[in-house]
Amino acid sequence: MTGTTDTADKLLDAALAHVPFDGWSAGTLKAAAEDSGVDYGLAQALFPRGAVDLALAFHKRGDAEMVRRMQEADLSSLRYSERVAQAIRFRLDAVPDKELVRRGMTLFALPQNAGDGAKALWGTADAIWRALGDTSDDVNWYTKRATLSGVYGSVVLYWLGDDSPGHHATSEFIDRRIDDVMRIEKAKAAVRENKLASAVLAGPMALMGMIRAPKGRPEDMPGHMG
Repeated sequence: MTGTTDTADKLLDAALAHVPFDGWSAGTLKAAAEDSGVDYGLAQALFPRGAVDLALAFHKRGDAEMVRRMQEADLSSLRYSERVAQAIRFRLDAVPDKELVRRGMTLFALPQNAGDGAKALWGTADAIWRALGDTSDDVNWYTKRATLSGVYGSVVLYWLGDDSPGHHATSEFIDRRIDDVMRIEKAKAAVRENKLASAVLAGPMALMGMIRAPKGRPEDMPGHMG
């Protein structure tokens, strides 16, 4: 397995030089195989869907690098919302070239690849919450990841067009988006504490209380009832 992983990493490394010019494409995979000395048949076996699997491998590498940086950093003095914001910054910093992401967004904007793109965003959000020690096992497991997926997606779009020094504008945008989410959470808490609202929403809340986080593999979406 290690040998296979090393070969896949070698192909991905070689592909990065071609993506800015040829995008995440079959041509890029073929060029990567030639540059790395890997048999093209093996390259196709490692990335059976070609460009899509290659781009997803790049995305997962970025998630892994983000988690590594989170584990090495001392975030103990930060508020929880600030830790989430810092995790997003770590994720952006893990990208060596914006064009790699821009080309990826073009690929995942295609209807047949949209599901994979959404899953990749969800995976990033899930990686952040797991690294922060999230222990929720009810509907909050889903709402946290869905909300953060939306935040991260909007941040990436903003970041791609940001040419401010050190991406300072993006950093401020992240803080604003996290603040927006926190205001929503405070509003939800206020509704729960309101006796009238709680009575009106008793039925829906009871149903939501039956929702549980997926057990076993993270791919077990969207969960189960009971």
